[in-house]
Amino acid sequence: MNAQDAWRIAHSQLEIQLDRGNFETWLRAATFLGYEDEVFTIGVPSSMARDMLQHRLYKDVRRVLSDVCGAKVEVRFEVHKPVREDDGPEELPLFRLMTQPSVVQETATPSEPLHRQVARPQRPELPEAELNPRFRFDRFIANQANRLTLEASLSVAEYPAARYNPFFIYGGVGLGKTHLLQAIAHACQERGLRVIYIPSEAFVNDLVDAIRQRTTAMFRDRYRSVDVLCVDDIQFIAGKESTQEEFFHTFNHLTSYNKQIVLASDRHPTQLATLEDRLRSRFAGGLVMDLQPPEYETRVAILQMWAHERGIPLEPGVAERIAERASLNTRELEGAFNQMVATAQISRQPLNADMADGVLNSFRAPRPHLRSRITIEQVLAVAADYHHIHVEDLVGPRRTARLNQARQIAMYLAREIGMCSLVQIGDAFGGRSHSTVLHSCNKVETDLPYDEFLRRDVEAIQRELLGR
Repeated sequence: MNAQDAWRIAHSQLEIQLDRGNFETWLRAATFLGYEDEVFTIGVPSSMARDMLQHRLYKDVRRVLSDVCGAKVEVRFEVHKPVREDDGPEELPLFRLMTQPSVVQETATPSEPLHRQVARPQRPELPEAELNPRFRFDRFIANQANRLTLEASLSVAEYPAARYNPFFIYGGVGLGKTHLLQAIAHACQERGLRVIYIPSEAFVNDLVDAIRQRTTAMFRDRYRSVDVLCVDDIQFIAGKESTQEEFFHTFNHLTSYNKQIVLASDRHPTQLATLEDRLRSRFAGGLVMDLQPPEYETRVAILQMWAHERGIPLEPGVAERIAERASLNTRELEGAFNQMVATAQISRQPLNADMADGVLNSFRAPRPHLRSRITIEQVLAVAADYHHIHVEDLVGPRRTARLNQARQIAMYLAREIGMCSLVQIGDAFGGRSHSTVLHSCNKVETDLPYDEFLRRDVEAIQRELLGR
């Protein structure tokens, strides 16, 4: 396996293991630049992404890469952008268009003085609407449970703001929320509409930059002058008062001018407990549709589509074997498929059932049929029982050394084997912020290799939860 293949496999696994907002914001655009002396050099589009990856997500990236390579490796992140002739100085993505010169036309008639007319570009390319070309409607394979959600998405794309506004999609990890949002954005862009697709974390970052640089008027002009606004992972604005205030006014402005708003979340609007009531009621006031995990036949069809697109022959039974073993969501399915393709290419052997079994047995993922049953409530109950304390103590405000460690272990396991988002965990633990949850999870992960007592406690609670 060469270094580039190793990065591609690690990138797929990171998409499964990391929080959705973190992956989309900081790692989606990361590219392989080189490998030397056991150090991977990874390119990222901005200094902010480089700093975030180096200081907060470095251990996750290194761990996954080391697992894929079978040996410890290091990672270095560098700012890397393709150089184009028309590139100017680096600017914040949100305000790049605002610095473009206007088109000035001079007209005059014999009887009138010279007039200067300022015209804006007819179809400015919005940096926020950089979309994945794979996420289109013709590549979304819906099972029976998701058919209505797909039909509603098609209707929104065909008649923006005419039927369902806002349009709210919710569902678990890897079920296709981002795919549908970007498919709507693609379709609307092709019709000449001005579209912004953006993860909510990027919206927050743009607002922070605007406040810091005193350019909030430009921020508002950018987001309130579009025809279609698609915001992914909207649950991450919960608990952020300034962001909610700004989004509330942006929401009202767009809907009052009959502009389409499309939102995606991991939960129904009514379950976003730390979201302001006025936003929650507006989100629930439109069309709210959910996405369900793909059924067996749908997973087989998805695998066959991927193989056909990449010109990879599948021997009989291979797609069925993968579909049986990777059954939780589409992202996990794609990770298993990519790892299998890479193994076949490196070994120069066709994809057959025996190879599928070997790769799937080594595929690093928690047991999906058990993981899908584990809830935060179960983690809280087992962790409290193990430490001989009450659940109320775990989620309450009281802070002692013993309680803090028990709380951190429970948060870590809720994220690792319960696959819960940071916001979900924070809500369950008495409304704690997602940064507090992230700190707790990172601390446990950092201390695990060196703290034998901590490792014993974590493994014991995990065995109880997984029934081992």
